[in-house]
Amino acid sequence: MLKLNKIINILESTFRPWNHSQTMGLRSFAAPIKFGDIEKVDRPKLKIIEKVPQYPGGMRPPKMQKRLKLMRGPELVHNQLIHKQFGIIALGGSRLKWNHFEMMRMGIGRKIDVNRMFAIWRVDAPWQPMTKQGQGQRMGGGKGAIDHYVSPIKEGRVIVELGGRLEYPEAYKILQMVAHKLPFKAKVVSQEILDEMKLEEREKSQENTNYYTMKYIIQNNFGGCHNWLSPYDHKWFGRYR
Repeated sequence: MLKLNKIINILESTFRPWNHSQTMGLRSFAAPIKFGDIEKVDRPKLKIIEKVPQYPGGMRPPKMQKRLKLMRGPELVHNQLIHKQFGIIALGGSRLKWNHFEMMRMGIGRKIDVNRMFAIWRVDAPWQPMTKQGQGQRMGGGKGAIDHYVSPIKEGRVIVELGGRLEYPEAYKILQMVAHKLPFKAKVVSQEILDEMKLEEREKSQENTNYYTMKYIIQNNFGGCHNWLSPYDHKWFGRYR
């Protein structure tokens, strides 16, 4: 009986390393994502944006003031992803020129796979006229001629969306290439990231233990701050400039 036990122990010690070495190379990977039914669009690539807006009946393009209020404050309408996948959002207010539209269209169009991806615009074509005096002219002489057109952007505005059968790392690589070239700070987001940002902002406002917030200070005129605050500080309490 003792000899039989010794033989069994010798066999176990002999074959145990072999069994261990056979399982060392095994890996457990997560199951691939099931995309389900992805909504298809007629044109997978971004369409060409006109440099100059077309006016009916040969109408003369009107001149316009700067209207900085078109860039101030938060975006209240176009701040959600329609296809609930990926996109670029603005982190500040600015203006988009036609050159920026072409940069995004060509940069994204070269990288996407049209068989499984699509991209759509979420901003209007340039429509606000910007005037400029001619080179070497004196001050005065009336308002200058229209030089170019722009699209005003507010903070939180979705600039472009990317969707289809792809995951966030692939979408980030495509969108980040053009996001850092925009004239304002922009961020590549997915629907999950966008939800987390809004949840974090809500939690910060609810869990704030400091009683003297900027809203409380402005509303109660601490230190006579009403003398130097702007109407926009009274509206957004120092958040948007």
